[in-house]
Amino acid sequence: MKYVYPAVFEKEGNGGYSVSCPDLEGAFTCGKDLAEALFMAEDCLGLVLYGFQEDKEEFPAPSDIVNFKNTRDKFTSLISVDMKEYRKRVDSKPVRKTLYIPKNLNEQAEAIGINFSEVLRHALQRRVQV
Repeated sequence: MKYVYPAVFEKEGNGGYSVSCPDLEGAFTCGKDLAEALFMAEDCLGLVLYGFQEDKEEFPAPSDIVNFKNTRDKFTSLISVDMKEYRKRVDSKPVRKTLYIPKNLNEQAEAIGINFSEVLRHALQRRVQV
């Protein structure tokens, strides 16, 4: 599901931007230029909402963008994140698993250069039909 929140971009003296999402406590980021600030704002939004989901908390309602005042060095833009896609990206990071296999099987597999992680990952993907 996609979520949209306003983000406030403030131009810094070095040409970069500071970004905050007023509806989400602790949602602050920055970028060396506008493109990076936009990318970082989307990632920040995803990370904060991911935390809400993990804690089983309701998302705060987003403010109406018309309630924000823009200036020469400060503007508000809507930022969106697809939480299904964001979770897929974040949750696909590797985790360490310990397993036991027979010693002779381990030696034979190592002798021919088998990548254990790759074999296990492919077997699990087939088993859970991913």
